[in-house]
Amino acid sequence: MRELILLRHAHAEPANYGQADIDRPLSPVGLAEAEAAGRWLRQHRLVPDRVLCSPARRTRETLANVLEVVGFVEQRLAEPIYDASAGTLINVIDAHPDVQRLLLVGHNPGLEHLVALLADGRSGDYRGMPPAGIAVLHLADDAAVEPGAATLVDFWWP
Repeated sequence: MRELILLRHAHAEPANYGQADIDRPLSPVGLAEAEAAGRWLRQHRLVPDRVLCSPARRTRETLANVLEVVGFVEQRLAEPIYDASAGTLINVIDAHPDVQRLLLVGHNPGLEHLVALLADGRSGDYRGMPPAGIAVLHLADDAAVEPGAATLVDFWWP
């Protein structure tokens, strides 16, 4: 059984005048949410084998705060995760078939559409993914990452 953990970045500050969206930091509330997400992952023994993270500052800060609680794991920045569609995220995941427990740290609407697509087979039936929300999906070891191939086994948000 392969496990896919999807983590949306925690609450971020609004962009300052002239600041690029990719450079937005977490807010104080977001820092606390990210720490809470790390505690939830640790409590449920969901330490990933590898993390793929969007290059956006808010996702990198979310991941840093999660890993302060969970401990160090292999991590890679994945440029395509930023502003990605569910299809792009599937391609990112497909590039790591050797990983048993993969954590992907990214953004909406891509993540919420991905959860719906993998679990229900339709990306239009998404239910939302709040800041610092976590979705845990199971895939059979030999299953392709495709619509309806996963089972949503847990969903948490702070």
